[in-house]
Amino acid sequence: MEKSQEKIRRVASKLPDTPGVYKFVGKKNEILYIGKATALKSRVKSYFSKDLGDKRGPLISNMMAEALNIKFEKTDSVLEALILEAELIKKFQPRFNSIGKDQKSWNYVVITDEKFPRVLLVREKEITPLAPLTLRGEPKEKFGPFTNSGQLKEALKIIRKIFPFRDKCEPLPQPLPKGEGSPKPCFNYQIGLCPGVCVGAIGEKDYKRTIRHIVQFFEGKKTKIVKELEREMGSAAKAREFEKANEIKRKIFALKHIEDIALIKHNYSEFQDSNFRMEAYDIAHISGSDMVGVMTVMEEGEPKKNGYRMFKIKEQDVPDDTKALREILERRFSHSEWPFPNLIVVDGSTAQLNTAMQILEKSKLEIPIVAVTKNERHKPITLKTASRKAQELAEKYEKEILLANNEAHRFAITFHRRLREKIR
Repeated sequence: MEKSQEKIRRVASKLPDTPGVYKFVGKKNEILYIGKATALKSRVKSYFSKDLGDKRGPLISNMMAEALNIKFEKTDSVLEALILEAELIKKFQPRFNSIGKDQKSWNYVVITDEKFPRVLLVREKEITPLAPLTLRGEPKEKFGPFTNSGQLKEALKIIRKIFPFRDKCEPLPQPLPKGEGSPKPCFNYQIGLCPGVCVGAIGEKDYKRTIRHIVQFFEGKKTKIVKELEREMGSAAKAREFEKANEIKRKIFALKHIEDIALIKHNYSEFQDSNFRMEAYDIAHISGSDMVGVMTVMEEGEPKKNGYRMFKIKEQDVPDDTKALREILERRFSHSEWPFPNLIVVDGSTAQLNTAMQILEKSKLEIPIVAVTKNERHKPITLKTASRKAQELAEKYEKEILLANNEAHRFAITFHRRLREKIR
């Protein structure tokens, strides 16, 4: 057993820190367990902790006792990892996944068999001929099971922003009346999440193309969707339908850069410290002009956006990220009415770490600090700390720290861009 554990530890150490799906494999190449990850290397590493039994229970401990190897598949996003995980669990039925013990409670994405199909999130017990009010009969397409309804709801929100679909609104008879008697569009249409089936804003052919893309996405055929959209964009441009071409371009960009931070926050099953508050800081400027700083907040592994703060740098005219960090930390800790964090994350290296330590010492505060050091391409390469407590937290919450740092960077750039546009 010790030899097999050592072997899979070596395999685990070589996994990439990208989203994807991992599979623990036993004798005769049997797939024992399948899981998804925001970062494969960090996630699989958690299975070798000494308190695994306390955290994950005897089922997972027994699985690890039988595991001889680890296989994995990378994905472009956590959203795609979620979908791939469900597909593989359904295909292989691993005996250490709890699927199958009470399938009536599992969640599915169902596409109804109608002229204008609806996309619904339903439980297994609802997918029967005895539930006509929910589905009006058998579904045309069914994807799942998914074990976490919260994650699935977030996934559908992300997909719906790219491919707006109908869920509950009713298509109206054609042709539609005009004037005072004309129907009012549903709320989802007004905010861009429904294509307007209820008011005839989309035809059957175009809507079914959208549904086909949703089906392909759940089948893991994103590349195929992108190629088809690129052809459509080219045709629209040639026909000088530039508004249509730009809309297709937006879809292509959204597919290639899936923003799933809302989904990532649901993936922290091991983030269990109640009311744990993390604050991350970053600076943004162009050659020193219009310098700004931001503070972002995470509590219990989730972004707390009403706690975000923006700072215009007032005390310098030349670019100096370290002095800018000093200014925003001094201003932040002058607000004793704001809750103090359990951990501070700064972007930078030793200079930024030392600056943050000096400000906390001046404020007579003992808060662990982690500095995220990056390479010339702004990719994280190491976490710097200056205390044992900070190092322990850096090891325990590495994924959360990197997420907080990334969110601070995003928010700083957004704030800086908004400020420059206002000035112009």
